[in-house]
Parts: sequence; C-alpha cells; structure tokens
Amino acid sequence: MNDPIDLKLEAIVIPVSDVDRAFAFYSELGWRVDADIMTADGGRILQFTPPGSACSILLGTGLTPSAPGSTQFVHLVVSDIVAAQAELVARGGNPSDVFHDAGGGYNRFEPSVRADGPDPERRTYASFVTFSDPDGNGYVLQEITTRLEGRIDTGVTSYTSKRDLTEALRRAASAHGQHEAKLGAADPDWPAWYAAYLAAEQAGGSLPA
Repeated sequence: MNDPIDLKLEAIVIPVSDVDRAFAFYSELGWRVDADIMTADGGRILQFTPPGSACSILLGTGLTPSAPGSTQFVHLVVSDIVAAQAELVARGGNPSDVFHDAGGGYNRFEPSVRADGPDPERRTYASFVTFSDPDGNGYVLQEITTRLEGRIDTGVTSYTSKRDLTEALRRAASAHGQHEAKLGAADPDWPAWYAAYLAAEQAGGSLPA
C-alpha cells in the first residue's frame, strides 16, 4: 500500500457570539490577522494564526452550528510556560496561573488535580496554563521542549519561531556547559554537538552527553 496522503490540519472553527468583540480579543493577543472579510449579507469572517502556528482559527457569522463557547481544550504548545503566561497577562488574555498535575501525570483537564507552578522537574508535556476568549472558548498552553520519540521526523529539524529556537539554544548551551565540564576543556567541535543536541531533543532521541 502506498504511503497515506498528507493531511495537514489547517484551520479550526471557533464559535463566537460577537465577531467584533472576538476580533478585538484575538488581535490584542498578537495573533496574525490572515483574513477579515465582510459577507454579502452583512456578516464578517475572520482568520487568525497564533504566532509560530501552522494551524489557524476561523471566526465568523454563521460558520458553525456549535454554540458560542462550546469549543474547549484547544492546545497551544509553548517552549517556556512561565514566559508565555506572563505575556498573556500583559496582553489581557486573563490566563490561569501555571499549574501541573499533582499526581505526577499529565492531566490538565480536571481542575481538582491541579497543583500550583510548573512541573517540579520541568518535564516536557507536564506544565500548563489555561485561558478563555470572551465567549468562553477554552485554550490550554502546554510546555513541550522534547517530543516523544516517533512524533518528529529524525531527519528534519525545524523551529517555527525565533523564540523557540532561542529557548532551544539556551537549553543546548546549558547542557554543553556540563559536557565541557566533563571534558575538562573547551570543545572545539561544539557546532556539531549543538546540532546533534537540537535534532535529538526535537525528535525525542537520546541527547548527547
């Protein structure tokens, strides 16, 4: 059988009751406005893309039969949950505090199991923030720094934003400092070490020691 056809998630529809209010909210978050179309019947259709995302959201009059506020737990991945929460506060997104699963798992859906602050070991996938738009549509920010193995093509390393690359380089620099401490000398081949670290971290492989 041939390989399956690529199916890239391009956009999701978010049901809202007031398109103008939604425009103001998502614009203030700093999400890119891809389309702002007035329809023949006086309606309005919007498309926004979160920074660094390959998937957009669609808002508009009569786009979906779903009730405003009925979309929940739309996941947005970030590389630094603390910085992302602070930016949402500054932009008027009214987010929750950073939290983790008190049981040591990855449950971000049940409020009763939440504990304050990032995951104590800062494990990838384990720290969260929630926020909602004015209609109550809910989003989850999830901190991911290393993907589970098999989720990313090991032959392709890419970053969708300058911020993500910067944070990845900071983690690599910290790990490389420990590597040089073990060596007891400067590593002349540090570019190759950095490249191996960045590729392995993103693909969920074994990190260089």
